[in-house]
Amino acid sequence: MNSEEEFYDAETGLESDDSCEVSFKDALVFDSKRAKPENGVWERRKTLPAEMISRNDFSVWSILKKCIGMELSKIAMPVVFNEPLSFLQRISEYMEHAHLIHKVCSLSDSIDRMQVVAAFAVSAVASQWERTGKPFNPLLGETYELTREDEGYRLISEQVSHHPPVSAFHAQSLKQEFEFHGSIYPKLKFWGKSVEAEPKGTMTLELLKHKETYTWTNPMCCVHNIILGKLWIEQYGTVEIVNHSTGDKCVLNFKPCGMFGKELHKVEGHIQDKSKKKHRVIYGKWTECMYSVDPKVYEAHKKSDKKTGEDSKKLKQEHSSQSEEADEMLEVQETVTVIPGSALLWRIAPRPANSAQMYNFTSFAMTLNELEPGMERLLAPTDCRLRPDVRAMENGDIDSSSTEKERLEEKQRASRRERSMDEEEWSTRWFQLGTNPHTEAEDWLYTGGYFDRNYTDCPNVY
Repeated sequence: MNSEEEFYDAETGLESDDSCEVSFKDALVFDSKRAKPENGVWERRKTLPAEMISRNDFSVWSILKKCIGMELSKIAMPVVFNEPLSFLQRISEYMEHAHLIHKVCSLSDSIDRMQVVAAFAVSAVASQWERTGKPFNPLLGETYELTREDEGYRLISEQVSHHPPVSAFHAQSLKQEFEFHGSIYPKLKFWGKSVEAEPKGTMTLELLKHKETYTWTNPMCCVHNIILGKLWIEQYGTVEIVNHSTGDKCVLNFKPCGMFGKELHKVEGHIQDKSKKKHRVIYGKWTECMYSVDPKVYEAHKKSDKKTGEDSKKLKQEHSSQSEEADEMLEVQETVTVIPGSALLWRIAPRPANSAQMYNFTSFAMTLNELEPGMERLLAPTDCRLRPDVRAMENGDIDSSSTEKERLEEKQRASRRERSMDEEEWSTRWFQLGTNPHTEAEDWLYTGGYFDRNYTDCPNVY
């Protein structure tokens, strides 16, 4: 058996004629279990069918101890360490705060637009907070469609490559205001006590009315205490957002937690124009909120804060080391200190009360695998909602989920062997490999046509 056949974990971490489309609202009229609100928008579920399965009886160390420094895309993980979503569905969580894109479209000043784009880029990773479950790796050819008429957009994603694992997505405004797209190659490595995730790939946001295009990459993500202790997540690294039309740039620094966790979750940066003049300072936490302020005000506050900190340090020297450590740990729990004159750009939505029992899902994530009566006739047969191992896990049936996962992996291996024997190359359905015209880098671009609802050439992935 060659190395490519050793393990397939289903791989790991809009222009169309409206007359051809059917609305999800129209498709769900036979659902008698829910009342249809006066505004015509269906109420989405607020919980999962079953609570999260305990992982206490399973040791991740027994699986990962031989994998230090290795990429984890071919390491078989028990399904109990997953969360009941495909990685394609996890990608769609970038759109949880889509209202920020709509706000960007309404602004007339390019610097104002950039600061809200920056807030959107930060909000796109906010749902990862405390999400320590691993999403299911998409099968080659798997898709996910998300239509949100209430939020004014629709999204299609496809697993376009298996080795390396690449997921492509394309979202567009229903009013032709924007397009947001990208392709992600998640590289995971185990470093003994932590798992590091590098989400390689470029995000591209096109504002059609303003004829502007923004690009950026996501920060690094690390899950700590894999072996012992409470799992926790940090995002770190520099994110550079470029407005290719004006030359404006926003540089954001996702700070590593640092000694005693002082910098945990913090994000700071600035917006500059093409002449490198700073216009705004951006600050906050990716788990909480983001603000912007005038650079001069920020620097004045920083000097004042430094003096206050020096005075505080003199007082702390009178305390014991034990009380000092307690003080430092309290600092981790502080919310963002708002500088007078700051403008709020974004604040995270509170998670549902039952989130801890539901894989720490946000309210948005709770809805992603929901399959309403009538929806199946609209979805492509490759859609994640139809995937049996994810569905079984969502229903709390770990044994069936594990069995189905193994069946799908074997089916994928068999399909690859068959293509190899026939010397046949895999052909993607909705995306093709090309060049991002703004970055000139290789990218997977949406070819259109998904929402025409012609799925005759879709592969049989399940």
